[in-house]
Amino acid sequence: MDRVGRDEGLVVYTSIYNIGNSQNMFDCQEWSEPQEVSISQIKTLLDNGYEVEVDSPDGFVPVSNFINKGVYEEYCLLFDDENMEPVVCNADHLFETTVGWVSAQQLEHIGKKANVLTRNGFMQGRVIKTGKQTPIVDITVDHKNHRYYTNNVSSHNTGVGKSLAMCHMAAANLLDGRDVLYITMEMSEEKIAERIDANLLDVNIQDIEDLSKDNFMDRVGNLRAKTTGKLIVKEYPTGQANASHFRALLNDLKLKKRFEPDIIYIDYLNICASARLKNMGGAINSYTYVKAIAEEIRGLGVEFDLPIVSATQTTRTGYANSDPGLEDTSESFGLPATADLMIALISSEELEAEGKILVKQLKNRYNDLNTHKRFVVGVDRSKMRLFDTEEVDGMLTNQDAPIMDHNQDDRFDGISQAAKEMRF
Repeated sequence: MDRVGRDEGLVVYTSIYNIGNSQNMFDCQEWSEPQEVSISQIKTLLDNGYEVEVDSPDGFVPVSNFINKGVYEEYCLLFDDENMEPVVCNADHLFETTVGWVSAQQLEHIGKKANVLTRNGFMQGRVIKTGKQTPIVDITVDHKNHRYYTNNVSSHNTGVGKSLAMCHMAAANLLDGRDVLYITMEMSEEKIAERIDANLLDVNIQDIEDLSKDNFMDRVGNLRAKTTGKLIVKEYPTGQANASHFRALLNDLKLKKRFEPDIIYIDYLNICASARLKNMGGAINSYTYVKAIAEEIRGLGVEFDLPIVSATQTTRTGYANSDPGLEDTSESFGLPATADLMIALISSEELEAEGKILVKQLKNRYNDLNTHKRFVVGVDRSKMRLFDTEEVDGMLTNQDAPIMDHNQDDRFDGISQAAKEMRF
């Protein structure tokens, strides 16, 4: 989900299709050409059964959800080209640059111009902090590349917390004295290492670069006294690496660095490649392809006797479902059929406001699925950390009841008029 800000800063173009409901908002059931609409219209369209697609570097991609996030510090991306509209956002908004995805806060901290991907190619721009507060809302884009155009600028979704959860678990493994291999195909090695550092060093992620050398060395020294675990982070291009590459990496690390991990994290499975199904273009469907990837990675874990942890997305209906199941797995049901343990991370406006995430077991070959089937954990995004918390009252009273159902029409309450009229 991408965190976006005020009216003037964010414009995307949408294709809107009526999927059957009777509406009075529009005179026609299908727009043959992309239209510019306000965010309040997108929210209303989604609530009333319309399919909404936004323009992106990958073509038009579906919007599956809308969330009101509240008020945040305002950041603004400004371009040298006066014809480019600024992008108003919050600190976590990710922009696609020549060195990968970089947050608005990082670009502002650097203080230099960066080459940012736009509809017209890479263009120079810089980010400033305005000192103002701005209402922030989220839309969820249902595409594996998680990007779309805001004011003609390529921006990235931020999600419920797949990478955060895996970074936290990797940090916990390190504190337990385990050796961890973290393979990333979405975020850069530096970004993943920074997240794990924030967790281990107990410091806000945005403050890591500002630590003095003495303070940093003291924290590292204290950490070294607690654990002997080692971490290696390896980055591969999106969609280019498969189980054969991971096998070669494991053999390489054992031979050259005498490093044999106790656990592997792969961020994330759907953007891996298949070692068996190559060069088939459109001749292969996503069910077969993703199932093949899952089987190959599970086979790699069996071969090296290692647990492998990865992540996936939910379908469009799964995003809006307060109680998702295995059937809400995106692209391929072959993935949950292959996995040994599968959990869902569920967020809502209520949980987000309380700094919590609901965890639900979907499949468990190791234990009774109904043991701790649902539970709530706290989340500290600034330190990339999960922690134990009190369960929400009544959350676990009925294991089979839908979770966090509420009046969808109330989700838009409290947003300022400026946010409601933001252009998409």
